[in-house]
Amino acid sequence: MTQDSAHDKPTAGAKLWGGRFSEPTDAFVERFTASVEFDRRLYREDIQGSQAHARMLAKVGVLGADEAEQIIQGLEAIREEIAAGEFDWQVGREDVHMNIEARLIERIGEVGKKLHTGRSRNDQVATDIRLWLRAAIDDILVLIRAYQRGLVDLAEREADTVMPGFTHLQTAQPVTFGHHMLAWYEMLERDAERLRDGRRRVNVLPLGAAALAGTPYPLDREYTAELLGFDEVTRNSLDAVSDRDFAIEFTAAAATLMMHLSRQAEELVLWTSAQFAFIDLPDRYCTGSSIMPQKKNPDVPELVRGKTGRVYGHLMSLLTLMKGQPLAYNKDNQEDKEPLFDTVDTLLGSLRAFADMVPSLEVRAENTLAATRKGFATATDLADYLVGRGVAFRDAHEVVGRAVRVAQERGVDLAELPLADLQAISEAVGDDVFAVLTPEGSAAARDLTGGTAPAQVRRQAAAARQRLDEAST
Repeated sequence: MTQDSAHDKPTAGAKLWGGRFSEPTDAFVERFTASVEFDRRLYREDIQGSQAHARMLAKVGVLGADEAEQIIQGLEAIREEIAAGEFDWQVGREDVHMNIEARLIERIGEVGKKLHTGRSRNDQVATDIRLWLRAAIDDILVLIRAYQRGLVDLAEREADTVMPGFTHLQTAQPVTFGHHMLAWYEMLERDAERLRDGRRRVNVLPLGAAALAGTPYPLDREYTAELLGFDEVTRNSLDAVSDRDFAIEFTAAAATLMMHLSRQAEELVLWTSAQFAFIDLPDRYCTGSSIMPQKKNPDVPELVRGKTGRVYGHLMSLLTLMKGQPLAYNKDNQEDKEPLFDTVDTLLGSLRAFADMVPSLEVRAENTLAATRKGFATATDLADYLVGRGVAFRDAHEVVGRAVRVAQERGVDLAELPLADLQAISEAVGDDVFAVLTPEGSAAARDLTGGTAPAQVRRQAAAARQRLDEAST
C-alpha cells in the first residue's frame, strides 16, 4: 500500500451512495474520478437549486414546511461558510453536490437527508451548469456592450480621420478610422445576438428528470422553474440529463467572438508597429524588452490573439466529449466543466481588456493620412469620375490603370500628376478631377447608408448608441 492510498482512506459506508458496496473506493480512483477541485465553483448555483428544490418539495407535501425551512437555512449557512473560505472541501466526497449535502447533514441532522428526494446528481448538475452559464452569458453581454460603447465613442472621435482600407493587406480605398471601428462594432453586435439566442436554450430547467426517467414523486417542476428564473422545463428526461449541446452552442458562439477579437488584435498589433505607426496603445497595456530598451510590445492584443486558440480547443473538446456517448448520463460529462469554465474566463478577460484599451488608444491621424496617399488609393475614384463623364466603366478601368503606371514610374501619387498628363491619357478628364483624387474627398463621397463618409459615420454611431441605450434599459 502506497503512502497516498493509506492516507485518509475512506470506507464504503462513508459514501452517501455506499450501501451497495462491500469495499472502499481505491484512493487513486477516488482522486482520479473526483471533480470537486474544479466544480466547487458551482457552489452558489448548487445551493440556489437545492433551496428551490426544498421549497418545491414543501409545496407538494413531500417535505414539511419546517423541514424545508431547516434545509434552506442550513444551506444558507453553508453558502456563507464557503464564501468566507471556511468550508472543508473533501475529495472523498467527490464533487460539489456531495460535499454540500454531506455538510448539510452534519449541520442539521436527519432532515438534511431528505433534500435529495426526487432528484439525482444527474439533473442536479445539469441544473447547476445552466444556472452558472446563464449568469456567465449575462456578464459577457454586459462587457460586450461596454466595449461596443467604447468603439462608438472612438468612431465619433475619429469620424474625420482618413486611413487606407485594405484588401489582401494591400492599399485599396480610403476609409475613415471611425468607419473601421464601427465594423468592429457590427461584429460584436452579431456575437451578442448569438449569445442572447443561445441563452434561451440554456434557460431550460432539467431538475425533475432525476437520473434519467423522471421520478414518482409529485414534483411541481414549473414551480421550481419559476423560483429559479427558468423560462420552461425540459420535455424529455433522457435528453435533459445527457446532452450538453447548450454548452457546445455557447462555446461555438464564444469561439466566433474570440475570432473577431483576434482579428481586431491582429490589426492593433500591425497598427502599433513602426511600419504602420497608425496608433499608440496606452502604456499600461504594453510591456518592454529585457534587452532592447526601445521596445513597446503590444502584449495584450497578442495574448488575446493567442487565447483564441484555447477557446477553439475547448469547442473541439466538448464536441468530441459528446460524440460517442449513448443515452443517458455518462461519467464522461464530468469533463464538460473545465473547458466551459475556461472559455468563460478567457472571454471575460479578453473583453474586459479590450473594453478599456481600445477606446483609449491614440490615433496618429497624420500617419494614417500619409499612408492613404501611398498605393494609389483613389484609383477607383478616378474610374468613377470618368464613368460620370460618359466613359464606360471597363474603358475607365483601363485608362486609370495607365495613369497608375505613369504615376508609379514617376514615384508620385495620382493626385500629384499634372492635369495635362491626365488629360493626355483621357480626354474626358477635366480640371475638376483633383477634387476626387484626394483621400478626404474620396471618403466624403461615400455618403450612403453603410458608407465610410464622416457624416455617415456620425449617423451610424448615433444609431448604434441608441441601440445600446435601449439594450441597457
